[in-house]
Amino acid sequence: MATARAGGHSRMEDQPPPFFERGPSSLARFTFFALLSIGLLFADARLRYLEHIREAVSVALYPLERAARAPGAALVRLGTFFTAQSTLIEENEALRLKTLELASKATRMEALAAESNQLRKLLSASERSDLRLQLGEIVYAKRDPFTRKVVVDRGSQHGASAGQAVIDEFGLVGQVTRVLPLASEVTLITDKNQAVPIQNLRNGARSVLFGVGRDDILELRFMPVNADIKVGDTLVTSGIDGVYPAGFPVATVSAIDRSATNAFARIECVPSAGVNRGSLVLLVLEKRRLPEKLPEEEPVTKSVRSKKKGS
Repeated sequence: MATARAGGHSRMEDQPPPFFERGPSSLARFTFFALLSIGLLFADARLRYLEHIREAVSVALYPLERAARAPGAALVRLGTFFTAQSTLIEENEALRLKTLELASKATRMEALAAESNQLRKLLSASERSDLRLQLGEIVYAKRDPFTRKVVVDRGSQHGASAGQAVIDEFGLVGQVTRVLPLASEVTLITDKNQAVPIQNLRNGARSVLFGVGRDDILELRFMPVNADIKVGDTLVTSGIDGVYPAGFPVATVSAIDRSATNAFARIECVPSAGVNRGSLVLLVLEKRRLPEKLPEEEPVTKSVRSKKKGS
């Protein structure tokens, strides 16, 4: 009995569930759904019955589509952001380098234009002068803070010699004080040990102008308090020393102190030449030839005694 029950129970477990034993067969279901699909395709293609249904379904599924595409779009946008950032950094670096290059070129062009302008002025100054001039370039200035000296690239090999005057397009710059084969040392008129004989263009009065060791001031010393000199007077080289040719502008009177407590007036002047600017100068290669000195006359007493002895 137990065996029969066990056998019957095993046969019941081997049987499929009742779900698969009821309803149409698989072939019938396949055929039905295939015909339904073909009918729906035909109806949609010819009669467009499903157009509104498709639109409604697409609207309902649009948020899901956006949510599904969001991770990929975020990754693409993130990659694009970093790519754009790196591209912008490279472009900014290239533009910065280009800007620096253009700024450097513009600065060089301005320097060349200024040098060309100065050179044209120097050439016009040399054309107006009947002296033999030579163009020189200031190489560097002396480091000694107590002197005002520069070095030019013209030496004895180029015809330079000690004592020659040095000018620029505005006036007198200084004097050659030491000569080397390929370079010369020029002492500026603003040096405290430099003196220049000058003449006032307004009234023809002569005097001596001294440097004080500053590039912006010259002093006109030993002028009486009541001397005929005014602010704005132009002072030029007088030419009586045989070193500086006559007529070169030297300075302009800027301030006069006529204090009664001093025997002489304190007169300050501003240099006309670019003693602290510019890089090109002209060396005056010719020195003014002065007549020979007259022999000194013998004292009258000696001549009278010699006559007495002779008599």
